[in-house]
Amino acid sequence: MPVDPTGRFFEGGQAIRVEGGIAVRSKRGDIGSRWWSRRFVDQLERICDGGRLSRGRAYARKGQVLGFDLTPGVITGQVQGSRPDPYEVSITIGAFGDDAWAGIVSALGAQALFRAALLAGDMPTEIVGLFDELGHPLFPESLEMECSCPDWGRPCKHLSAVLYVLAEAFDDDPFLVLAWRGRDRDTLLAALRATPGGEEPADPLAVEEQPLEDRLRDFYAPAVSLGRLRERPPRTTTPPELLLRAVDPPKVRVRHIPLVDVLRQAYRGLGRPPS
Repeated sequence: MPVDPTGRFFEGGQAIRVEGGIAVRSKRGDIGSRWWSRRFVDQLERICDGGRLSRGRAYARKGQVLGFDLTPGVITGQVQGSRPDPYEVSITIGAFGDDAWAGIVSALGAQALFRAALLAGDMPTEIVGLFDELGHPLFPESLEMECSCPDWGRPCKHLSAVLYVLAEAFDDDPFLVLAWRGRDRDTLLAALRATPGGEEPADPLAVEEQPLEDRLRDFYAPAVSLGRLRERPPRTTTPPELLLRAVDPPKVRVRHIPLVDVLRQAYRGLGRPPS
């Protein structure tokens, strides 16, 4: 039976093939394409052994992960190994408490960039700095990991597989990153809408409905002056980085930051009016 460098025995048999498991879409190269997923994977590769992570990537690509559940602070999952019964894994980080989240929501709501992006289902890169400034890092510096397999080393390939499946799940829903830290999407967005400026401003051209018979004399009169009509700001604007959202991001990074995130800031700068 194989032995790890510490002298402990662990399982080394061929994994049982799984039908219908969760397989990551990436079959080669990096796993995770959005900046928040790549930031999470970068963090994993800093704090975990590279060899163990590589074995987990292979498991994730084969679909050996049967399922996982995310609750505040805890990921639990099931991974099929070489034994008949799947292994149970758990990955724990510190979920932020209510007081911490109250401060986070207040800080997010105070800045239109964060509020608008999150309400639109996006996560701007700058949000990492805000969490750091508040003393609540968004991405964990360490992980508490447990697996029912005989391999006592951490992370084992079963834990690593779940971590990579989680990273690709972050691709599809950035709010899972925040939910792991203690606030699900609906609760967070409801709190943001309740902050000052969180609701869409009232329409200055809105007209109160009245019965037709009460308006026969001035039915054709404009509800507002033509001057106000000309001054009405556009309801929608095209974001300067729209092209970056429409095309597949290149697999190029600048100092561990995806190139598309670097370009997004440049596009936004070009879209600002000259001072």
